[in-house]
Order: sequence, then C-alpha cells, then structure tokens
Amino acid sequence: MKQHASELIQMVRKTHREVTVTYHGKVVARLIPAEQITNLNEREAWDQLDQLAAEIGASWPKGLSAAEAVSESRR
Repeated sequence: MKQHASELIQMVRKTHREVTVTYHGKVVARLIPAEQITNLNEREAWDQLDQLAAEIGASWPKGLSAAEAVSESRR
C-alpha cells in the first residue's frame, strides 16, 4: 500500500468504491469514499467503525502490535 497509496486514494475518489487492505490475507483496513460517511448519521458511522474494529480484532494475530505490523510491512 505504501507504494500505491496515492493511486488507491485516486481510485476510490474516481470510482466511489471502497478498497480493502489486507495483511497476510486478512482484512486490516478499508478505504471508503467520504460521501459514504457523510451520508450516514454520526451514530451509524460510529457503529460501523466499532464493527470494523471488532472484525479486525478477531483476525489480528495475537501478540502483534500495530506498530510491529507496520514495521514488518516496511521490511
């Protein structure tokens, strides 16, 4: 993602479609068009973020911090 971040953001902006980011085959992030968030009320947005955090947490490797994951991906 580091090498293609601007391309991915441009693709989301132009196509209005989300991009899923994976780490070792597991979903770790989603880039979504801003209008998807602004079209939701604030509570719905927080509920979606809570749900996404739960999904990420359920598949996140035990004992691996986010800093370690970023560091590994940069190697």
